[in-house]
Amino acid sequence: MALVEIRNVQKSFGALKVLHDVSLSIEEGEIVTIIGRSGSGKSTLLRCINALEEIDGGEILIEGQKVYGKMPNLKELRQRVGIVFQSFNLFPHLKVERNITLAPTLTGRASKKDARELALSCLAKVGLEEKVDSYPEQLSGGQQQRVAIARCLAMSPHLMLFDEVTSALDPELVGEVLKVMEDMARQGMTMVLVTHEMGFARDVATKIVFMHQGRVWEEGPPSELFANPKTPELRAFIGSTRQT
Repeated sequence: MALVEIRNVQKSFGALKVLHDVSLSIEEGEIVTIIGRSGSGKSTLLRCINALEEIDGGEILIEGQKVYGKMPNLKELRQRVGIVFQSFNLFPHLKVERNITLAPTLTGRASKKDARELALSCLAKVGLEEKVDSYPEQLSGGQQQRVAIARCLAMSPHLMLFDEVTSALDPELVGEVLKVMEDMARQGMTMVLVTHEMGFARDVATKIVFMHQGRVWEEGPPSELFANPKTPELRAFIGSTRQT
């Protein structure tokens, strides 16, 4: 059984249909990069996987369990499926340690006694152990995004979703965040990323999903899709990204 099964998913916002019968399978350990132009449905699909958006049709299963907005164990699902956004969403009045350990201690996954050790362990994975006692305002944008990733790791998720996590960063800070994600990939974390970072998609992803007009237009390994796109839409998209 695949870790994630997306079957004929449909999603509309009012009269605007954003997802049209989207189907996708994600295996454990895969690094799936979703690419496409703005408005193609990429971020909406990501939010549907985590039940942040309710789908209108089809179904999504994670580890064989059907996902829907009012499922009784929704909190448990979101502990297993972490999501990181382009905005860091850190609590400005809390130190880095507490930002990371707030959810694990409130859910009982970690005791207050073990909280600091957990924070240091997660920060080590993103190269920021020395920032454990800092406040978010004392960190660069790249460091804040790495803390946001560490906060997700503290819940020991089975799957991590990344929604354009580098798009709000200055260019010189993008590399440090991508390096953390590359390290996570090497360690076997299953990840689904919406990104415009084509270099990361080529070099790190195990599967590329190209979305166009709310549909999965093409999918496959990076070597195939970038070298031999089957549709003019993907060919044009790749050509435009090479120019930027």
